[in-house]
Amino acid sequence: MTPKRIAVLGSTGSIGQQAIDVTRQLPGFFEITALAAGRNTTLLAEQVVGLRPRYVFAAKRDAVLDDAIAAAGATWLPMEEMAVADDVDIVLAGTAGAAGLLPTISALESGKPVAIANKEALVMAGHLIRHAMLVGKGQLRPVDSEHSAIWQCLWGEEVNGIRRIMLTASGGAFRDYDPGQLAAVTPAQALKHPTWNMGDKITVDCATLMNKGMETIEAMWLFDVSMEAVQVVLHRESIVHSLVEFSDGSVKAQLGVPDMRLPIQCALAYPERMPEPPAPALDLAAVGQLTFGEPDIARFPCLGLAMEAGRLGGTYPAVMAAADEIAVERFMAGEIGFLDIPGVIEGVMEKHDSTPNPDLEAVFAADQWARSAAEVAPGVGRE
Repeated sequence: MTPKRIAVLGSTGSIGQQAIDVTRQLPGFFEITALAAGRNTTLLAEQVVGLRPRYVFAAKRDAVLDDAIAAAGATWLPMEEMAVADDVDIVLAGTAGAAGLLPTISALESGKPVAIANKEALVMAGHLIRHAMLVGKGQLRPVDSEHSAIWQCLWGEEVNGIRRIMLTASGGAFRDYDPGQLAAVTPAQALKHPTWNMGDKITVDCATLMNKGMETIEAMWLFDVSMEAVQVVLHRESIVHSLVEFSDGSVKAQLGVPDMRLPIQCALAYPERMPEPPAPALDLAAVGQLTFGEPDIARFPCLGLAMEAGRLGGTYPAVMAAADEIAVERFMAGEIGFLDIPGVIEGVMEKHDSTPNPDLEAVFAADQWARSAAEVAPGVGRE
């Protein structure tokens, strides 16, 4: 059996590190051919020494990383070129923000499968990613646990038979807080997710429910459905990862312990099922009960803002995602409060003059405009 050769974009992030763990647990099935990261050159250098990839890229370079590249005999290569290299079979898009957009489009246009964990790329330019997939015959394989669940529920089904997609949400770190408590929460509190272990930005987005709002836009593009067909359901236990209701009323769900290694392995190995599970087995008797409810959009307005951006289309989703990124950075730096985050995003969206059916240039221009606007936008939740 020939190992599948993988380019891990965002190798030092949470998804990238877990993807590497998955490949190490299955020697002979996978080979890491390329590694790309942001500014964590220390960890990237360790990965290069341990994995000896053929290609390496980082947002910055230093002597330690250069020495590791030389020792491994690797070649420095931009991510867009990694994504189309002949000796790469699968691209894992695990970078944060807009950085993963061009490599994702390049890979799909060249006919490669992309295991996509980059929310912002689909939110910013889902129409362009979908076009690249259709033109180049590449394949999108969702890595988010919710979208992986939907994808698996759709195996063997006709997409036009979907009546409703139900995305489950844990509710984040502050699901039981009242508005008065939310006004005083700290970045350290926001980073304590009740069930998942993720990076800082996505964990804060889970606390505001912005992450779930972005996932509704992802679902729209991944599964070619309208925003009206996507529903968010609160599910504290994070055992049911999402559900699909079909035209005849049948409902499928995918269940598992909350561990990202399973959807990562699923995306990398498709259409095969690997012989060993990457995570502990689900014990429903030990779980005891599964609970569901409706999200409170009044208490967590970021969910509504994201869904509204998805309905409006054009460059609104790109502006929303960029404004959120800056608002989260400002919150983490102590510049604004937790309840200011949706205020910053809403203020930027209200000032935006959207471009319908934007090309890449328009998407990136909207992204840059929103970042600048969000840097100075006041929040509305500050006491």
